[in-house]
Amino acid sequence: MIDHLAIDVSDLTKSGHFCDQALAPLGDKKLSDAPVEFGGRLTLGWTAPLETELCIGVGSTTKPRLHITFRAKDRQQVDDFYHAALAVGGIHHGKPGLRPQYQENY
Repeated sequence: MIDHLAIDVSDLTKSGHFCDQALAPLGDKKLSDAPVEFGGRLTLGWTAPLETELCIGVGSTTKPRLHITFRAKDRQQVDDFYHAALAVGGIHHGKPGLRPQYQENY
């Protein structure tokens, strides 16, 4: 199990707003309303109900792209997350749905 994940973003304000909106349906809460300095740069962080932490900090964007998945308790949370992320500018690489080629309930 991952304890926390930190990624770089080019625009902390825009990315922070995206995370606020997209992660809300999953129950994730921002740890602080103001960026804090960590490792010499400003960062924002979110914690989930199971206490996994996501942090974003100002830096160069990650290349190649980074694939991150979030756990959801049910299908409704998946759909709510999907729609919330799209509403704030997210793009998808496939609509929500079962992917039995990976595992039964993936």
